[in-house]
Amino acid sequence: MNRRRQHGHHDLADRADNADVAEAPRLDGHERDALPDDGNRYELIDGVLIASPAPQWRHQRASTRLSVLLAGAVPADLEVLAAPFDVTLSDDTAMEPDLLVAPVAALAQRGLDGAPLLAVEIASPSSRTIDRHVKKDRLRRASCPHYWIVDPDEPSITAWALRETDRADGADNADDEPAYDLVGRAVGDEELALTEPFDVRIVPAHLV
Repeated sequence: MNRRRQHGHHDLADRADNADVAEAPRLDGHERDALPDDGNRYELIDGVLIASPAPQWRHQRASTRLSVLLAGAVPADLEVLAAPFDVTLSDDTAMEPDLLVAPVAALAQRGLDGAPLLAVEIASPSSRTIDRHVKKDRLRRASCPHYWIVDPDEPSITAWALRETDRADGADNADDEPAYDLVGRAVGDEELALTEPFDVRIVPAHLV
């Protein structure tokens, strides 16, 4: 990858923890789109390129089973899509959530401009910090209403919803901005019952 610097999950996680992400060279969406197809998944967050290897089978099984469950729960005007499918939030941010739910009317042929109604990440050992902090915060800033993380290893599912409060319970930010509020979590055979963004019941153990 000539003259371009890419970051794996561990590298960007370390940079996020050390607050020195600003040192990395910035790319834009056009540069990211021009990268060769080498089997990796490339996402761009605030100009920093994140390279993810092909997911393992456990990740894919959880993604597939949750996708089927969501497809049976969403109303007709919403669509459930799996990665790779671009979510463009700005000129320097193009993400590919493992799963997303968005209005059918908002979808373009190759992606979604703006935040989805729901973004879901299937965590792996190398992605947990990125998923829980970097991606979650970027989606919050883009006003994504709902964000979930599924951890197939635990197994668990954690759900947050964006709230118009100055300091939501469990929120990451302390500014007078919308913040993610923890709305539910289930582990193993526990059932997570949600009424937003639509009625759905999820048992983490059934996803793996």
